[in-house]
Amino acid sequence: MSQPERAELRCGVVDLGSNSVRLVVFEGRSRNPVPIFNEKAVLRLGRGLQSTGRLNEEGVAQALTVMTRYQAVARAMRADPFEVLATAAVRDAANGRAFVAELEGRLPGVPIRILSGEEEAGLAAAGVLCGIPTADGILADIGGGSLEVVRLREGTTGAAHTLGLGVIRLSDRAGGDPVRARAIVEQDLAGVPWLAEGVEGDLYLVGGAWRALARIHMAQTGYPLNMVHHYTIRREEARDLTGVVAGAGRRALERLPGLSRRRIDDLPFAAVVLRRLLRATAARRVVFSANGLREGWFLRRMPEDVRRQDPLLAAGRDYARRLGRDTALPPALLGWTDPLFPADTPQMRRLREAACWMSDIGSRDHPEFRAEQAFLRVLRQPGVGLDHHARAFLALTVATRYEAEVGSGFLAPARLLLDVASAHRAEALGAALRLAYTLSAGTPEMLAGTRLRVEPGRVILGLAENSGMFAGESVLRRLDRLAQALGQDPETERLAG
Repeated sequence: MSQPERAELRCGVVDLGSNSVRLVVFEGRSRNPVPIFNEKAVLRLGRGLQSTGRLNEEGVAQALTVMTRYQAVARAMRADPFEVLATAAVRDAANGRAFVAELEGRLPGVPIRILSGEEEAGLAAAGVLCGIPTADGILADIGGGSLEVVRLREGTTGAAHTLGLGVIRLSDRAGGDPVRARAIVEQDLAGVPWLAEGVEGDLYLVGGAWRALARIHMAQTGYPLNMVHHYTIRREEARDLTGVVAGAGRRALERLPGLSRRRIDDLPFAAVVLRRLLRATAARRVVFSANGLREGWFLRRMPEDVRRQDPLLAAGRDYARRLGRDTALPPALLGWTDPLFPADTPQMRRLREAACWMSDIGSRDHPEFRAEQAFLRVLRQPGVGLDHHARAFLALTVATRYEAEVGSGFLAPARLLLDVASAHRAEALGAALRLAYTLSAGTPEMLAGTRLRVEPGRVILGLAENSGMFAGESVLRRLDRLAQALGQDPETERLAG
C-alpha cells in the first residue's frame, strides 16, 4: 500500500490533561485500535489550580511548544481527523478558555474541545468497553485534576459523575498530606451513593497513576506477563497494595520495584482514592485497563457495524487477513474441530474460533522459529479484547499447532497463567489444528475431504476416497498426538468420495 493510501487510514487525538499531554496516532478502521505513534509530555498544567484557580504558567508555556510539535507530527503522518481533547484542568481554570484561544491561534484548523466531566466520563467508558465489552461494575478514571466514575451494566453505560479527586488536585486540597486526603476522598465519594451498586462486581481502573500501582504489584508478585491491560487482582490484594503505598514515605517508594520516579509524588494519593473506592463499591476484583478516553474517541468514530464486532474475534480476523494464507479456512476449521469439543460453553467456543483465525500466522516465518515466533506474537499482541487468560490459551494453542516441544522454556508464561485443564485443552486444540493443516495444505477445499468424529475411547479420522488424502506417516503421527492429548485411541476410516 502506498503512503497516500495508508494516510487515509490514520487519525490522531491529543489528550490534554491536568498532568500530561499525549498524542496518539491510530491506523486503520478496525474494532481494535492500533496505535502507531504515542508520545507523552508531563506538563502538570493543573499544579496549583486548587489555590490559584489558574493553569500552571510554566506548563502553559511548555504546552504551546509541545502542541506545535504534535500538530506537525500529525500532519507529517497524514492523520485525518486530528483533534485535541482538553480535560479537567482546562475546563476548571479561570484562564482555561484563554489558553485554548491561544492554542487555536497556534494550530489553525485543529478542533480543540473542552470536555465536560460527563463527556470525559463517557469517552473513558467507551474506551474500557472497547476492550471489555461485557464490563459490569464501576469504572474509575483518575487523572491529574479529576476522577470520573461511571456505572457499567453488562456492557452498557449508566450513571456518571466527576469529582475533584485527581492526584494533583487531591494533593493540593490535602496540603500534600495523604492522611488528610483520606477524609476528603471519603466525603466526596459519599456524594455518589450509586457507587454501592458495584458490590460483587468489578472495579475498572483507568489512568496512569493506577497503571503504576499495577506495575508495582506485578513486580512484587513476579507476574509472568508484563502487560497492565486486563491485569486483574482480588479485592484483598488491592487493599494490601494500597495500604503499603499510601503509608510509605518517599524513600520507601523509591525502592519499590516497577515504579517510575515521575509517579512517586502521585502514588500515595492514587492509593488513598483506590482504597476508599474499594470500600464504597465493595467490588470483588480490580481490573486495570490501558484503554480510556483516547480509545473511546477512536471507537466512537468507527461505523456501527465495526463497533458491534467482538474484539477478540476481530483481532483474530485481522491476523488472518495480514498473515494467513486463506481467510476461508478458519470458519471451516471451527466446524471441523466441533466434534472434539462437544461440551463447549459459548466462551470456550469463542476462544476456539479465535484460535482458528490465528492458526496460520506463522506461515511466512522461518520454519525453525515458527512455534516461538507465533507464540510470542499472540501472547504480546496489542489487541485490546484479549484478557490474560485468552492470550495465554491462544498462544499455547498456536505454539502447539506449530509443534512446539512440550517443555520449551518460552511456553512458561502461558503455563503459569493457565490452570491444568485449560492448558490441556489448548494443547489438544493445537494438535487438532496441526493435523488439519497437514491434511489440507492450508486450503478449505482439501479439508472438506476429511472429517473427525469421536466415539467412546476413539478419535476417528475419515478420509474421502479420490480426494488426494491418504494416511501417510506424517498424518498418522499427528493423529496419534491428537488422540493422546484427548486420552483416546486413534483410528482412520475411508469416506465415500
